[in-house]
Amino acid sequence: MINFFCAFAIILKFLLTNYCHNLAVHLYQIKQTNMNATATVLNSQQLLIHWQGHRNLTRRVIDAFPEKDLFEFSIGGMRPFSKLALELLAIAGPALKAIVDGSDNTFDEEAFQPATKAEILSKWDEQTEVINEYFSQISEERFQETFNLFGQYEFPVYQNILYFVDNEIHHRGQGYVYLRALGIEPPFFWERER
Repeated sequence: MINFFCAFAIILKFLLTNYCHNLAVHLYQIKQTNMNATATVLNSQQLLIHWQGHRNLTRRVIDAFPEKDLFEFSIGGMRPFSKLALELLAIAGPALKAIVDGSDNTFDEEAFQPATKAEILSKWDEQTEVINEYFSQISEERFQETFNLFGQYEFPVYQNILYFVDNEIHHRGQGYVYLRALGIEPPFFWERER
């Protein structure tokens, strides 16, 4: 009989230990899942500040070009930097407005046809304010929602915004190459303040 109780106690201990261990592991996994679901690397305000820092730098790159070269200089058949800046202007403000309004705008980089660097810089500053206005209207939940931007880019809102930043960095890199080819020192890429 003692052997029976010893065996029963050992089996009971084994079952409880495994049960408690498995329960503890399961609860830990639930906690980790919940933490991962709510973990934030950047909040929306930090993302906006990051993006506007890039825009500040791109504005300085536009401003560094001599007037004529901004509109005419290119390398290897690429577009002049004025055309690249117009692409960025056609995306940022109009895209955020479309995201907030839920409208189905079409992408139109021909809508604005400036003749001077001053016009581009003025439009850049206007669009900065448009970005600030519309970005602040996007709720945290909305960043995860899928949006069909310009009727052709169907991604979550946050991915669209990251694309805006990536595209700007890409084109600004072209501007750096143009400036160096013209013998002009571009702004330091890490200096993003105005």
